[in-house]
Amino acid sequence: MADVELQLQDADRKHSARWTYLKRILGRPGPYAEDYDGGDTAFDFVQAAKILVIGAGGLGCEILKNLALSGFTDLHVIDMDTIDTSNLNRQFLFRPADIGKSKAETAAAFVMNRVQGVQVTPFHGRVQDKDEDFYAGFNIVVCGLDNVAARRWMNAMLVGLVDEDNPESLKPMIDGGTEGLKGQSRVILPTISSCYECSLDMLGKAQTYPICTIANTPRLPEHCIEWASVLEWPRVRPDIKLDADEPEHIDWLLSVASERAKTFNITGVTRQLTQGVVKNIIPAVASTNAVIAASCCNEALKIATSSNPYLDNYMMFTGNDSVYTYTFQHERRPDCPVCGNLPTDLACQATWTLQDMIDGILAAPDTPADLQSPSLRTGERNLYLQAPPPLEQATRPNLKKPLKELVSEGEEVAVTSATLRYTLNFRVRYL
Repeated sequence: MADVELQLQDADRKHSARWTYLKRILGRPGPYAEDYDGGDTAFDFVQAAKILVIGAGGLGCEILKNLALSGFTDLHVIDMDTIDTSNLNRQFLFRPADIGKSKAETAAAFVMNRVQGVQVTPFHGRVQDKDEDFYAGFNIVVCGLDNVAARRWMNAMLVGLVDEDNPESLKPMIDGGTEGLKGQSRVILPTISSCYECSLDMLGKAQTYPICTIANTPRLPEHCIEWASVLEWPRVRPDIKLDADEPEHIDWLLSVASERAKTFNITGVTRQLTQGVVKNIIPAVASTNAVIAASCCNEALKIATSSNPYLDNYMMFTGNDSVYTYTFQHERRPDCPVCGNLPTDLACQATWTLQDMIDGILAAPDTPADLQSPSLRTGERNLYLQAPPPLEQATRPNLKKPLKELVSEGEEVAVTSATLRYTLNFRVRYL
């Protein structure tokens, strides 16, 4: 019995010694902190805070490691990917023996083994697989994602959770992203600061290739992959929507693109490149991941403790032309479909039918990718409803009617979908 008590006392001493540096930092306020109590209160909250890390790739591995070494002991991580050989050069929580295993589960096990006292709960799956109750249980969400669609979905989820009568419903979202030697980190306070949807106009355009080149005279492995995804997929599998996160879909594209490459004596078509082209992934640099992850985790610690003001609200890092950082406050868009309350003007031809307007909305470049089978209504009437079946049947004739008979100039139209977490509001403007 005495030996057990001595072991427990020794464990307590080691645990206390591990966080001596953190207690020293939190023992006094930073130079710009206001009304900071600090001390044990801040330390205890860090130890008790429930943090969700989204993504366990190059950025996610760095974030998990940093959070675990910063005193956070209740971490959760979600990622749908498995480990590939190409990940090993920068995703340092993985080893060759881990190839084919879940990234989330492997990363969680590695961190718990190396940092005693930290509990990391993994989830192997898509962020869309979890519901509001799941996300409502966290104090802070840190995103290390590699695609825009998942960021938009996560942003909309956290905005939708906010209840003005319940301050705890506001979940700060810290978002990091890298593109080669460039990167950014930002702090999003849903409904208070600029959300991710507000800044979509800052995104660079995806790399595209002329259709005539990929169809007739391919010269690069990227041309073969584009041919497989843009031309062959719709022809061979017209009833199935291409999902870049579905391994079977990527395998099919890889096979078709490889055959195309052989025909034209082109080399270099790999699974990694196929994913990169389809998802528009820019090759990652380990040192950039480290810089951005450090920034994200610093913000998590500042938000959790109030020991210093947190980022307000966007930091850009540029490492391709020397080393340069720039911090600014990105402003909210009043017409943001997620956090704003003003409708967006929708230019419509005077000759359009309601179906033409729906097609125009779905084809617009800034329309969310997860908008499918939309329903439309104005303040006065239901224009077209996808469900229930009796209402779909009743409103179906409106699809062929001239839009001007249904919607007046300047009238607002609300667009909803079972796959979209928020309502899109448009103000019709006839050309």
